[in-house]
Formats: sequence, structure tokens, C-alpha cells
Amino acid sequence: MKIDADWLNDHHLQSLIAALDGAGFQTLAVGGCVRNALMGRAISDVDLATAALPETVTNTAVSLGFRAIPTGIDHGTITVVTPQRAYEITTFRRDISTDGRHAVVQFADDVAQDAARRDFTINALYVAADGTVIDPLGGLPDIAACRVRFVGDAGARIREDYLRILRFFRFSAIYGDASAGFDAQTIAACADHLDGIDTLSRERVGQEMRKLLAAIDPAPALATMAQAGVLARVLTGADVRFIAPLVHLEEGVARGFIARLTLMGGQDVTASLRLSWAETSMLDTIRGELGGVLTAAALGWRHGLDLATDIIVARAALMGQGLPHDWQGEIQRGAGAICPVTAADFMPRLSGPDLGRALRDAIERWLASDLRARPQDLI
Repeated sequence: MKIDADWLNDHHLQSLIAALDGAGFQTLAVGGCVRNALMGRAISDVDLATAALPETVTNTAVSLGFRAIPTGIDHGTITVVTPQRAYEITTFRRDISTDGRHAVVQFADDVAQDAARRDFTINALYVAADGTVIDPLGGLPDIAACRVRFVGDAGARIREDYLRILRFFRFSAIYGDASAGFDAQTIAACADHLDGIDTLSRERVGQEMRKLLAAIDPAPALATMAQAGVLARVLTGADVRFIAPLVHLEEGVARGFIARLTLMGGQDVTASLRLSWAETSMLDTIRGELGGVLTAAALGWRHGLDLATDIIVARAALMGQGLPHDWQGEIQRGAGAICPVTAADFMPRLSGPDLGRALRDAIERWLASDLRARPQDLI
């Protein structure tokens, strides 16, 4: 099998591979770029694996006029910066020992050894400069079936790096076929290693959960996580009942992960997932408006287009209702509206705290009127 992709045909990449291959060091594109090309998905990063040692990669890149940065030299990774893009080039490796998160590696002799240390078969696919796909571990059938399968024994792969439990569910949500269900033995292996999740940094857990929740439909993966006991270890008290209705209502509306996270709930969400201040603020705002009575227009004025959209859709999912009539148009009406009263309208009659209270009261009455009250009704 061969692939034909613009990123692979880039002449800078081709010259880099040709130089390394020509010196006797097999060099291949690997991982996500190959997986996504085969699945017809967008490509972000392009990573390479090579038989060349880091010093050779560096010297070769410099000889071609590219920059070489030792971004992961301890693990054999050099970032080569060309005029078009940056490539992470890593020497073939095999694991010597692991501690559940980090591995001690040794440079390997061939691509089969490199493939054996990877997490999933769909990530252990390689492509030569001419587009020929190299599949040491049978990943192509899994690509065709949209199946996420661990390389070798699932339990062994998980013990090497417990983050792979979360990666499995994240990859399943993004690349898997939900209608095919989840392999029982794989889920059992995840459930058998729950204690390993507690050893992971909250930052890494949060990163994985953000990506999972941002999938087009994370509901099946989240439900299976909950059944296996994984979700409770990640976010105590989380409830996935409202995710499927929310995803259904979101159809055709590009959304992020915050509304989904809000409806999942859970204890101490900010600390558990290391949310940023901005993310926490959005989550608190949506949560605070779920039981509120403000109309779509009023929400649009108060919170803007994006956050008002999250609130309206999340509120409908929580209440088991359909979306209001022309809700998107109403949010836009509100987002573009200008409050008809200002502080000047109450001056000089009022000043200081009395002025602030009067203005806030007028604004609240204007919002309660669906932004239709006239200035004379508010002053």
C-alpha cells in the first residue's frame, strides 16, 4: 500500500530523508501523520523515525541548511526546522525498563524493534519517502476497522505507562468505531490497573481529558470509562448521563469541551484536571446559568456568542428539552445589543453606591424584559 500526501512530497522533507537513507540509515515517517493520512484526517505534526543516531541526524540537517535542536536528546530526538515545518526525528528505540510513566530506552537496530515499544497498532505504522506503508504489527486492518488495539499484551503496555489507559479511551473516542463496542479484555486490563492512574500528574490527566471531551462524540468512550471505574479515578463524582443528549443537541455547532465537562460535574474539577483560570471561569459561568431564566438574547448580551451557545445547549440537554426557537438568532441579537441606559441617565439625581445600585437594577430589568424594555421604563 502507498499513500500520496502533500506533507510527504515536501521537497525539504524529501531531501532530509534522501540524505539519511543515502548514508545507509533507514528513515521513515511514523505515527499520527501516517495514521491520519490513511484515515483521511487532517495532519498536524510530522514525526520521523530513523536508524541514524542523533549526532548523525544533526550533522545531516545542518549540511542541508536546516536548524537542528536537541529537544529530546536523552531519548534520541532531534527537532529539525526547515522553511516549511519542524520535524521531530527520533532514533529507533527499544525499552530497557519502565516505571509506569517513564522509560529507559536503548537505541535499536531496526523498525520492528521501534514498533514493538509503541502503544497502539494504528500508531505503529511507517511510511517511506516513496509513500510505501510499512506495517510491522498489523495496524492496517485496525485502521480499516477503526479499531484501537494495544500493541501486544494490553496489560504489559499499560504497566509501561499508565497514561495509556486514558490515551486508549481518547483514541477510541476520536478514531474508533463506537458501533463495534469495546474489546472486553482490553477494558478488563484497564480496570485491573486503576491504581496506576493515581500516580499520574494532574496536568497530564487534564490534557488527555480535554482532548477526549473535544472529540466529535465522546459519549461511548466516557460511558465505558465510567463502567470500568476509570472515570471515578480521574474525576470523582463525574456523571456521564447528559453527555449523549448534549452531543446530539450540539450537532452542526462547533463546540469545545467546557460545556461537556460542566454537565459531567465531579468534585474539585479545577484541581483534578488542572484547569486554567479562563477554563474555570467558563465552567463556573455555564454552571451558574444552567438553572437560570435569562433568555438566549439576554445570555448573548451578558456572555457573548460562544459562552451563550454553550449555556443554551447545555441547559436543554440537562432539562431533556429541545433547543428554543431561533435560539442562535436570538443569541446574535443579544450579542449585538446596546443597553439603552447608562450611569449618566441617573445623574445628578443619584451618585456613589446609590448610582451603582440603580444602574445594576435597570440592567437586570432590561435583561428580564428580553432586551425589549424602553429607557423610560428603566430610569
